[in-house]
Amino acid sequence: MPIDPGPSDDAQGIDFRRDYDNSPCGFLTTTPQGLIRNVNQTFLAWTGFTREALVGSRTFVQLLSPGGRLFHETHYAPLLQIQGWVREIALDVVCANGQRLPVLVNANLDRDEAGSPVAVRIALFDATERREYERELVRAKDRAEASEQRARELARTLQLSLIPPSLPQIDGLEVAGDFRAAAEDVDVGGDFYDVFAISADEWIVALGDVCGKGVEAAGLTALARHTIRAVAVGLHTPSAALAALNEVLLGHESDRFCTVAMIRMRREGDSWRVVLGSGGHPPAVLVRPGDPPVMVGGSGPLLGVIEEPDFEDHQLLLAPGDALVLYTDGVTEGRRGDEFFDEDRLLESVDRNRSSAFAIVDGLVREVGDFQDGHLRDDVAVVAVGVRG
Repeated sequence: MPIDPGPSDDAQGIDFRRDYDNSPCGFLTTTPQGLIRNVNQTFLAWTGFTREALVGSRTFVQLLSPGGRLFHETHYAPLLQIQGWVREIALDVVCANGQRLPVLVNANLDRDEAGSPVAVRIALFDATERREYERELVRAKDRAEASEQRARELARTLQLSLIPPSLPQIDGLEVAGDFRAAAEDVDVGGDFYDVFAISADEWIVALGDVCGKGVEAAGLTALARHTIRAVAVGLHTPSAALAALNEVLLGHESDRFCTVAMIRMRREGDSWRVVLGSGGHPPAVLVRPGDPPVMVGGSGPLLGVIEEPDFEDHQLLLAPGDALVLYTDGVTEGRRGDEFFDEDRLLESVDRNRSSAFAIVDGLVREVGDFQDGHLRDDVAVVAVGVRG
């Protein structure tokens, strides 16, 4: 087959050959079988080939990398035959020196009046910078994913620092607690709980929730937890300890608030005298043998919002078989569509799992998660204290 002579001069003096040769993209014309019939100077300059080395000597597919040849045979050539054109096919051309040139390929299949293929006209665009841009996007995506993973690990580590690694063993009591972070949350939350001794037979149980998430919320959470530990030794009621914590939070630079439920427990024979105080926190759940679970204790004012708030103490006696359950609002406000887990489901869960403090915590946390199809919308913390029978 004769070599395609390429564009010729126009009658008005326009040098089409020069325009063709110096186009900002590479041009190739091949036979329907792929043998190169013509090539412009731009493509030769890109690849380092001479015109004689290509025209009538090589096919287009022979210029491609091994992967490109496979793609040519499985995708490029069939598409060209079926629809008569291909657009923006990414391939690598192997240059005369063996280096690869990434290109985007557009091609048209020319047919004669009878519909028979006569030529393939190919335009190639240098995709070196685009390929590097795409690689940088991939690298940026990888860096972002790695950074997100590190953030998750840091948040998890920071969150665990706000939760006791293990709860103490207390003679005569069952103490169980659990914390679950919101699904796919990379920020540390404000939920915390703590159990610590004032004396051999006197214990403090505290559970709270700082508004918001992130480093600032975590800092305030740590402040609240350690303040409770510090003031509980000298202040003998939860209401006094909560008032002291409120004063500390008001003096903090953050404008965040928090809620806290706090109980002070003192052994009295086989029973435990409990004093319950609450600063804006959901009421506790009291479980007694033979009776349905009930809410006890008021919510009280939020902590860190107003000066000189009035906190109340609620006293009760936990006899053998009784239990008290504290929880954060991630339990009752767990959502499934427009429906909340709510207090009724909370009480039903506690009733179903009342056999022990551990069963109450495990069952409640599991059921809140199941209600939300395994994807918690908010952090959940639960602590239960039961008197052994």
